[in-house]
Amino acid sequence: MSILFWIGVAWLAYVYAGYPLILILLALTRPVHPKIRDDYLPSVSVLIAARNEERDIGWKVTETLAWDYPVDKLQVLVASDASEDRTDEILREIKDPRFCFVRIEPRGGKSQALNRLAQMARGEVFFFTDANSHIEASGLRRMVRHFADERVGCVTGEMRYKDRAQGSAVGRGTKVYWGYESLIKYLEGQIGSVLVCVGSVFAIRRSLFQPLQPDVANDLELPVRIGRAGYWIRYEPETQSVEYPALKPGEEFARQRRIVAQGALAMWRFRGCLKGLRLWQFISRKFLRWLTAVPLLLLFISSACLASRPFYAAALAAQLAFWGLALAGYALARAGRRAGRLLAVPFYVGLVSLAGLAGVIDACVGRRFDVWEIATLSRGGFRADSDRVG
Repeated sequence: MSILFWIGVAWLAYVYAGYPLILILLALTRPVHPKIRDDYLPSVSVLIAARNEERDIGWKVTETLAWDYPVDKLQVLVASDASEDRTDEILREIKDPRFCFVRIEPRGGKSQALNRLAQMARGEVFFFTDANSHIEASGLRRMVRHFADERVGCVTGEMRYKDRAQGSAVGRGTKVYWGYESLIKYLEGQIGSVLVCVGSVFAIRRSLFQPLQPDVANDLELPVRIGRAGYWIRYEPETQSVEYPALKPGEEFARQRRIVAQGALAMWRFRGCLKGLRLWQFISRKFLRWLTAVPLLLLFISSACLASRPFYAAALAAQLAFWGLALAGYALARAGRRAGRLLAVPFYVGLVSLAGLAGVIDACVGRRFDVWEIATLSRGGFRADSDRVG
């Protein structure tokens, strides 16, 4: 049993501390130094897939058209994926020669919508974003300057969450978790090998786009393919996508489960694209972390069986305290009440761990996520005339 205990400890320590430490060492020994030019301004096509986005699509398109970028070099494209609300009506009211909208019928999912937009796009760079994400006016310029170096094939920005509930367990947990994710992206960016992009704010060279598969996330598929082609994938923390997190535990669990299921499927489907450094990154950052419920279970069972020894009894007590805090955080989240970090972080760790295991199982049994429903409480956030952030 002691062996199982230390396997669990080593697994968790490697995933959350070992991987970033190794990235730091790699950044010291093999850093990349791309040529960045602020005056490099290629033509850009912004691609937005929308499904029932009446609460956000109007301000999103208006905001995007107003970005600080040469007018003649910016194109904004939106695909409405069989929307059933006022999304299409709002889009038809937008009159700007740089804007184009197409309706997808029947509903085919985000990837199908983006594939259709890619056929219509004219830009040298494709910029992917979401209908509910706010990006400040200068964000695009900061992203495209990296493409002045021909070795750069993809650039991702930063995700920042604004908790509308001001202290919800899901919101606080999401922000802490994403802070760790941002650190990982920064370290990966130092070696030109960001593994996965932020879906609401990333850009690629047009020449590197390939038709997307319907049941795999584009922010994973594209960087995997581009990394395999030998291009650098960079991180631009100054360009931020600001969104509201989900507020309900069930919605966040479903979101994390879908992300993992799509990622596990992609790992298998694109296994031929994952070699050397990229394969190690995928296993360390994704696969082993998706399965953290396994070492957590190993720790609990082994320490319970060995509780007659003082060290393992203390370890068991610490785990019981942790899971007690997690359950308290869950209870507050279910009740819609605020929670401090002491409760929110254990709760969110537990949620992500269980969702990861469920997502891997989904992928193994063949469950697919071509389409899915959005978390409604993460929508309707940023209006053109109010509640502006950035």
